Amino acid sequence: MSTGLLALLDDVAAIAKVAAASIDDVAAQAAKAGAKAAGVVIDDAAVTPRYVVGFDASRELPIIGRIALGSLKNKFVILLPAALLLSAFAPWLITPLLVLGGIYLCFEGAEKVLEWVRPHPEQAQSSAVPTDAKQLEDTRVAGAIKTDFILSAEIMAIALATIPEAGIATQAATLAIVGAVITFAVYGVVALIVKADDAGVALVRRGYGAGAILVRGMPVVLKVLSVVGTLAMVWVGGGIILHGLEAFGLGALPHWVHDIAVAAGHGGGGAVVEWLVGAMLAGVAGLIVGAAAMPVLGRLLH
Repeated sequence: MSTGLLALLDDVAAIAKVAAASIDDVAAQAAKAGAKAAGVVIDDAAVTPRYVVGFDASRELPIIGRIALGSLKNKFVILLPAALLLSAFAPWLITPLLVLGGIYLCFEGAEKVLEWVRPHPEQAQSSAVPTDAKQLEDTRVAGAIKTDFILSAEIMAIALATIPEAGIATQAATLAIVGAVITFAVYGVVALIVKADDAGVALVRRGYGAGAILVRGMPVVLKVLSVVGTLAMVWVGGGIILHGLEAFGLGALPHWVHDIAVAAGHGGGGAVVEWLVGAMLAGVAGLIVGAAAMPVLGRLLH
């Protein structure tokens, strides 16, 4: 009996080791996939705060909560099952869809850059704009969830492309972890950003001078975040397109970008300079693609 018990314990220990290894593998895959999607995440965090502008402070966190819930539904109810079906039955479609998403990111980034260079005059408010606060909130939340769907689709596609050889269970667990962590991280940061000025006002009322710095600094932080988000969009979009060209057998441009980045790194600065030059060239490629896509996508989406 003791021998049988020891054998059983050995079996349990072996199963536990396999389970632990699987968990570690999923965690590693999720971290890798999340890092690849970092540029889209930055843009998501940069875009969302604008949807709560103009509302009473008491409604800001509930609005962010509604958008976060919609984001989770986007990822878990629609995108995760769709990604798994795609991986199982049409894996050859992943790269083309990823490239299409990259073109969209480049288009969005190029539009924002164009607005910096040639700002549009403010137009008179349309009579179609809701005047009721509840209706306006519902409209804003719906718009935010629609934007989130596009960004979330790109995040999930990037994550899926990072783990093409993994089993279906690992893919599902990895996508679930990436989706949950990114959603809570993005909307947690957005909540902190949105409420930072309120915290600053509270500090000022209690006589703390740091509160005034916080109040004055938040508009600058939002502007910087917007710029970083835009640059991240064209960098990530351009990088996705370059990798897509290589996957389609059109590797001349991606290899040229890689060779220039490597040469710059060897010239001084090492891996940091190599990464910066590669990201800059990917961003330039992204801007060119985005500008070329504007006449078509601008008409279809606006």
